[in-house]
Amino acid sequence: MKLSIAIAVLMLVFAAHTEAQEAEKTIEEHFATFGNQMKELTDDLTVKSKDLVEKIGDSEFATKTRNWFTEQFDKMKVKFDETFPKQ
Repeated sequence: MKLSIAIAVLMLVFAAHTEAQEAEKTIEEHFATFGNQMKELTDDLTVKSKDLVEKIGDSEFATKTRNWFTEQFDKMKVKFDETFPKQ
């Protein structure tokens, strides 16, 4: 009788132990999960950064500034050509 109780207790402990081991993640699984989370985060940041750069590049202020610099550069080229004509 004592032997059967001891075997039953050992089986219960073994079953509880194996379930506990299955529930715990290994270090490899933790690193894999962490790697996947970092990849998702960087992909998300990349998309958001690209969208932000496109919005800034297409904004009215950026367009006006770009046009102003182009006009000033063209004026400077004309003035330079008038001052120092090509021979």
